[in-house]
Amino acid sequence: MTARTVPLPADPSHPESPSEVELRRVTANGVEFNVATAGHGPAVLLLHGFPHTWRVWSHVIGELATRYRVIAPDLRGFGDSARPADGYDAGTLADDAECLLEVLGAPSAAVVGIDVGTPPAFLLAIRRPDLVRRLVIMESLLGRLPGAEGFLADGPPWWFGFHGEPGLAESVLEGHEERYVEWFLDRGTLGRGVPRDVRAPIVQAYAASDALRSAFGPYRALPESARHIRSAVDSARLAVPSMTIGAHPVGRALEHQLRPYADNLEGHVIEGCGHIIPLDRPDALLPLLRPFLAADL
Repeated sequence: MTARTVPLPADPSHPESPSEVELRRVTANGVEFNVATAGHGPAVLLLHGFPHTWRVWSHVIGELATRYRVIAPDLRGFGDSARPADGYDAGTLADDAECLLEVLGAPSAAVVGIDVGTPPAFLLAIRRPDLVRRLVIMESLLGRLPGAEGFLADGPPWWFGFHGEPGLAESVLEGHEERYVEWFLDRGTLGRGVPRDVRAPIVQAYAASDALRSAFGPYRALPESARHIRSAVDSARLAVPSMTIGAHPVGRALEHQLRPYADNLEGHVIEGCGHIIPLDRPDALLPLLRPFLAADL
């Protein structure tokens, strides 16, 4: 594994938190991943969404790393990780996460997922309760499980269909990646925007060769991911302590989907918060994460 360090945004409220992360190239499940790590202690695995990279966690890694070993990969096909032709269904992404923990020598982890990272985080937890000690999932849906009818009353978000059509979105967006990604970043923070030191490398990552094609992979694999989720809840219950966190626009839809299948679930909604919770309202997210992640330590 090769490694280099990159700075984190300064956090004057927690001057003891790390000021940088270590970036490693890690091969797991046959794919080379770019993985940000920081801190020491019990592992916390952070799984991002679209259009994100590991940097979506920039404002929470530092504080978490004062107590935990934080592991924040770029998912397969995203950021600086490799871009294989397939394997973007939630089941394979969960396998990626499991293999990453093994390669990095983490015998167990709390797993936190948002958006595209939520379905694989859920599948890893329900399949491997011996590996996942706690689960936090945010601002996403779990396949076609009941409970999200209100959120979907007017149909799914328009970009699901656009991203889901093979070859279409990337051909239309070529040369306009920056404008497209920034639209999502602005919308996901209710117009407040993302600081330049975080926004610029995210936008740059999506302008790289073949980046959009691979980033649309999870959308094109939604039917397969839904089958994995349905099969999982038909054969097991979610036994690990779990928490859902909603904001705008998903709200409590994910909590409503998950509650019939979870043994120990708490749900929260952060009011006045956009979809990209860790960038828009880290001040509200961290007070939820701190006691939940520490509860059984």
